[in-house]
Amino acid sequence: MSTSAGFRRALKSGLQAAGLLDLARLGLHASSLVLDLRRLPSTVTSLPWFVRTWRQYEALGGDGLKLRDAQPCLTDRGESAGAASGHYFHQDLWAARKVHASGAAEHVDVGSRVDGFVAHVASFTEVVYVDLRPLEASGHPHIKARVGTVLSLPFADRSVPSLSCLHVIEHIGLGRYGDPLDPDGSLKALAELQRVVAQGGDFYLGVPIGRERVCFNAHRVLSPQTVLRALGELSLVEFSAVNDAGDLVRDARPEDFSQADYSCGLFHFTRR
Repeated sequence: MSTSAGFRRALKSGLQAAGLLDLARLGLHASSLVLDLRRLPSTVTSLPWFVRTWRQYEALGGDGLKLRDAQPCLTDRGESAGAASGHYFHQDLWAARKVHASGAAEHVDVGSRVDGFVAHVASFTEVVYVDLRPLEASGHPHIKARVGTVLSLPFADRSVPSLSCLHVIEHIGLGRYGDPLDPDGSLKALAELQRVVAQGGDFYLGVPIGRERVCFNAHRVLSPQTVLRALGELSLVEFSAVNDAGDLVRDARPEDFSQADYSCGLFHFTRR
């Protein structure tokens, strides 16, 4: 018997023995319970609630419940609607507002979140999205995908007037996404991004900042000074940041974040 099959059988037996879930009656397979170990305590304590609501639904005359179709969502009712804070929330809105204010007729993005920043920008202008991995067809007329890598962008020198790369370069060279290992991966990515920024163009960069280190193999954290030195051909227009608490700090000072734990630097550069 495979390890996974044994686990499912043990889980099923344990739940039945505990009287938490009558799996035999409900016909609900343990494999349909997607376990997140961080939520395991609340998941287990919610099992009786699931059984109770199932029976209440049936008692109300609800029919059509098929046991094989059951998909228990055991913790959603106790969670919040979401968090209007953190790196991605503030970063994506910060950069999208800047692109909108610039009036760019076309914007090039390298590897940022498609269902976040890219979607925001596609609501008001054309987006050329570059990533090593092919993008599944979105059907959105404003999103054009191009296969490429941040280490070798498919653009001529100084040819891109509006460019972004958000929460991407910190991963380069660590092998997390199947890319070759390279201790200088992030610096090489910055050099390549700098190469394509047009004269008078805008470049929006989001990257983890603070006490410089490699958190192998998830990401790097760069000091703001490292970023500024690496992009020495460009001029800094604005520096804002998402601090360690997840709050946006507008018009911040880079030096104030040199010893942060895990903040997000939001850099707006131009080539003068």
